[in-house]
Amino acid sequence: MKIVDTRVYTGRNIYSHKLCIKLTVDVEDKYDTPTMDIKGFNERLLKALPNLKTHKCALGYEGGFVERLNTGTYLPHVFEHMIIEMQNALGFKNIKYGKARCVDKSIYNVIYQYDVREAGILCAKYALECINTIISGNDYPMDDAMENIEKGISDIRLGPSTLGIYNEALKRGIPVLKIGNQSILQLGYGKMQRRIEATLTDSTSCIAVDIACDKELTREALKTAGIPVAEGETVDNAEEVAEVCQRIGYPVVIKPLNGNQGKGVTVGIEDDVTALWAYEVAAKINKSVLIEKFIEGQDYRVLVLNKKVVAVSLRMPPRVVGNGEHNILELIQKENENPLRGYDHEKPLTRISIDDITINYLKSKGLELDYIPEKGEKITLRFNANLSTGGVAKDCTDIIHPDNMEIIIRAAEAVGLDIAGVDICAKDISKPLKETGGVVIEVNAAPGIRMHMYPTYGKTRNAAAYIVDYLFPNKENYSIPVISVTGTNGKTTTTRMIAHILSLKGLCVGMTTTCGVYVNNKLISKGDNTGPDSARCVLMDKSVEAAVLETARGGIIRRGLGYDLADVGVITNISGDHLGIDGIETMEDLANVKSLVAEAVKDYGYVVLNADDPSVNIINQRIKSNIIYFSKNPDNIILKKHLQDQGLAVFLKDNFICFGDGEKVQPIVNVSDIPSTMDGKLEYNIENAMAAAAGCIGLKEDIEVIAKGLKTFFLDEIQNPGRFNVYSVDNFKVVVDYGHNIGGYNAVIDGLKKLDAKRLVGVIAAPGDRRDDNITELGRISGNQFDYVYIKEDKDRRGRKEGETAAILEMGVLSAGMGSNSYRVILDEGDALQAAMENAEDGDCIVIFYEDYDYVISTITNFKNCQKVQDVKINAV
Repeated sequence: MKIVDTRVYTGRNIYSHKLCIKLTVDVEDKYDTPTMDIKGFNERLLKALPNLKTHKCALGYEGGFVERLNTGTYLPHVFEHMIIEMQNALGFKNIKYGKARCVDKSIYNVIYQYDVREAGILCAKYALECINTIISGNDYPMDDAMENIEKGISDIRLGPSTLGIYNEALKRGIPVLKIGNQSILQLGYGKMQRRIEATLTDSTSCIAVDIACDKELTREALKTAGIPVAEGETVDNAEEVAEVCQRIGYPVVIKPLNGNQGKGVTVGIEDDVTALWAYEVAAKINKSVLIEKFIEGQDYRVLVLNKKVVAVSLRMPPRVVGNGEHNILELIQKENENPLRGYDHEKPLTRISIDDITINYLKSKGLELDYIPEKGEKITLRFNANLSTGGVAKDCTDIIHPDNMEIIIRAAEAVGLDIAGVDICAKDISKPLKETGGVVIEVNAAPGIRMHMYPTYGKTRNAAAYIVDYLFPNKENYSIPVISVTGTNGKTTTTRMIAHILSLKGLCVGMTTTCGVYVNNKLISKGDNTGPDSARCVLMDKSVEAAVLETARGGIIRRGLGYDLADVGVITNISGDHLGIDGIETMEDLANVKSLVAEAVKDYGYVVLNADDPSVNIINQRIKSNIIYFSKNPDNIILKKHLQDQGLAVFLKDNFICFGDGEKVQPIVNVSDIPSTMDGKLEYNIENAMAAAAGCIGLKEDIEVIAKGLKTFFLDEIQNPGRFNVYSVDNFKVVVDYGHNIGGYNAVIDGLKKLDAKRLVGVIAAPGDRRDDNITELGRISGNQFDYVYIKEDKDRRGRKEGETAAILEMGVLSAGMGSNSYRVILDEGDALQAAMENAEDGDCIVIFYEDYDYVISTITNFKNCQKVQDVKINAV
């Protein structure tokens, strides 16, 4: 078996509202061989992944998958379950979704859920390797594979601190975007967003972080603020170490001036020899080393958030308990197999380190790694109690003394951190530091919160919830209005109309369209920007106060949505464009793809649907939120029933676009006052205006603002470039439009006929990835409706040979009965338009269905300039 294609969905998608990966696999000669007929397969599989025995499969009960193995199932189905189980074993316990579907004899699509992209892909890689190894008659070393995967994702997966904040945000309905492969998250969208990196927030002062990272600076800041600290000095070379230690007085602590996670720290040093060794360990991290007086006491970590103590933990060094059989090294190795322990901070606990510090600590106690402790004998393994080296924690939040809380809060303020981890050395945190001689050891930026959320002993403290509360004190203001617009035709104009209406309120609107990404009416990125990356561009912009996202079929199929849930989803219409592409063969398939925009709407949000569209009854069955229907026919049965049920609707009546709320009807605007409809001649823009109005009603915008927006939206190259833009050239007109499918051609031609032109001239083309019958039909329509036709061809031929698409169009033109003297084939878009203009007659109307907007506009501009020059010469004569 082999993988022939991998597609990663980064948002809600056509298979699931969960993150998914789709693998296309070829099972080759095993396409009709159930696993029970492959010698030893089932036995070796369950040996490699014994937890597969718990999988229910479609049978719905534990052991159901094994039953399927024994009665006969195929390799792709097994592959799917293996990938899910391997991700579960990595700690991604929420992953349950998967399916395998045959698409052509030996070719299957295997779709499965993932949390971390790299984990999902690596699990597939090793699962495939396992399957092929077993087929060849050998056992597979799954433990080694899992260890390789763990190492491969340890620096990528979110650690418990970040993951806790991530999950808390999602629980509250706050959308989360991960930035890069580290621990940087964006919570919320646009202007309302907040960003964090672990527990560093976008409000954390850089200066405060610099102070916290320099232990000498921290000590000086605390000392100046009157906070108790240990006596200490900084040294830069080994010669000073013994002298400083003796001056301070043993025992001492030696640590790097800049460091974290307890790295390079040695405590309880009693002599010059150990001090020199500890200096060398610390100097490997930072040449400047801090020597401090050792304070007798326990190691406490206090989490301070916005001038409040929210959690307190007692940190204890790692230790093992003897069983009378295994030595210390073996006991450590056994403890490191604990599924709660990871390589770094990705799990609640970290694996116990075996390094020089561990070995020297044991030596100081007269022990070696090969020592076999008695049964029940407890062996402490290190000086320090950091979780990053294998330590554990006990919650002490309920017992901290109020005086200590005040000192600790002042310590965080002295450094300037909004979120701080304050390290305290004290004999008993429940008693005042002044009485016990306790001190503040360090003030840490970006403190880990896993010790508070997953203490080994004591009560769990949801530190993540406190952090999210701090980031969003007003618990509802975490996002901006998000409107997603899809459909076959009209989605770009509808998107622009909605954005224009919202901008009249003074909002900074971010908009994605087939022509580019716009923020506050400024073009940020040119080109077709209707996919998930473009949506993220807008949603990550801190100036954006409302997002209007054109969401095209291609992006949905290839990657899924670029946002979580919209406030309003709009589907303008659905017609037979793109059939035969990406596995979309029927209108129902296409409706199911587009309906994702309707499904991914907040429960209290609105979906705008075209009640006149034949696919409406397929889509409305999949919607859980509210619906606003729009229709050109006030007597539309779906619309009337919806209004009778006290629903909302927008419809055309007596040349007015009206808003219906149950039995109440309110006129919005007269069609004659909407310039984009050209006094009602462009019926499709009446539909687009209704869709835009309905979308804004879903956002609860005022009717007056909606009316003003529709009255001030024009068909020009500023507000709606490339959509029925009319240019006067000499004594004829040129209309520039993006029509590229049957519905688009028919709608535009219907409008052209109402312009009273002497002749209609079409400069036509078709996307090369459309079916031959669709391309032929575009040619036939053109042959029937135009007086003269210029057949061109897109530069992006989408897999076809040069001239192939034009030839199919020509067949369509001829099938309409058009003679050879009534059309020309000129493949270049600019040359075809140039010829049309050069041969235009007075009163003609030329329409070009363009591919390259800028090329077309420059061709028109150059032609007009040439005409002006010629006119000047004639007048001069």
